[in-house]
Amino acid sequence: MEEAAAQNGSAGPGASSPPARPPATPEGMALAYGSLVLMALLPIFFGALRSVSCAKSKNSSEMPETITSRDAARFPIVASCTLLGLYLFFKIFSQEYINLLLSMYFFVLGILALSHTISPMMNRFFPANFPNKQYQLLFTQGSGESKEEIVNYEFDTKDLVCLALSSVVGVWYLLRKHWIANNLFGLAFSLNGVELLHLNNVSTGCILLGGLFIYDVFWVFGTNVMVTVAKSFEAPIKLVFPQDLLEKGLEADNFAMLGLGDIVIPGIFIALLLRFDISLKKNTHTYFYTSFVAYIFGLGLTIFIMHIFKHAQPALLYLVPACIGFPLLVALAKGEVTEMFSYESSAEILPHTPRLTHFPTVSGSPASLADSMQQKLSCPRRRRQQSPSAM
Repeated sequence: MEEAAAQNGSAGPGASSPPARPPATPEGMALAYGSLVLMALLPIFFGALRSVSCAKSKNSSEMPETITSRDAARFPIVASCTLLGLYLFFKIFSQEYINLLLSMYFFVLGILALSHTISPMMNRFFPANFPNKQYQLLFTQGSGESKEEIVNYEFDTKDLVCLALSSVVGVWYLLRKHWIANNLFGLAFSLNGVELLHLNNVSTGCILLGGLFIYDVFWVFGTNVMVTVAKSFEAPIKLVFPQDLLEKGLEADNFAMLGLGDIVIPGIFIALLLRFDISLKKNTHTYFYTSFVAYIFGLGLTIFIMHIFKHAQPALLYLVPACIGFPLLVALAKGEVTEMFSYESSAEILPHTPRLTHFPTVSGSPASLADSMQQKLSCPRRRRQQSPSAM
């Protein structure tokens, strides 16, 4: 994941080549860092809230992806290979062509992510008599008994309107690479990540955060790989805010930045603690608020250390101990450590949401499931309401 960094002179990994930038003013730095903290908190807070309703959703297009302990253990290795691969690509091939391909890729992903993010909010602005029609996108592979469902996505006219609005932002980003368009996509990616990526238990969260803690420290302090990729990679995988906004306005170009991984990875752990709070049925969100405050503390400490030492910092070096340690201390004080580590998030998802591994027991075979869905296109949601009970 990308480190928190400042692009002012030689202070951070985003430092420009000569001529050197003028140093940022204290006011500009305070505005930039404060804005980054606020932008990091928004997707974590709202993504955690949406993860609760996502776990109970009956719509397969909104079904969360559960991260197991095996996934968590492999993730730092996969991330390291990906990071090193990008580094080698930037060293061997032309940076312009690579960023062109990446821009097109994130253009499509960004539009879809932003559309999914704004859809619940936009629904409030549509009039009651809006002609809203339901659609279903269904792709299958093979025929007869070997037919398998590849894509099954339900949407309506309101979703198409959100997609059109998001496409405007996408074109803006593709043509201008403006930092506001970058941040809109970055916030959408972060919120969707926190909402749709679910840790199955606290132990898995500790494995994931611990592994990425080592990953972040090694690639920032041990090599120049992450710094090089961060400077070369032109994609909305980080939030940025100009430190010279007060002087240059919207055309400012001296950025401080925060990688999306430093938002999403702690964010999915905080969302897990919110679902744990709800499972206790005590009408309190103690662990959620504790971890949320811990994240603010860890991020603030990252910015402080970076400012003091004038060097890029691996944010997870400070975020991981805070986000794990604070809730654990609260659990020790309340005598709920056993309940915390025995909580299984997936156990709450199963009664409400169909799982891919259980599809054969619902209809006998993937082929019969596809045939049944084709016969009931007029009422696809009723089919999903029946499938959990069959499990």
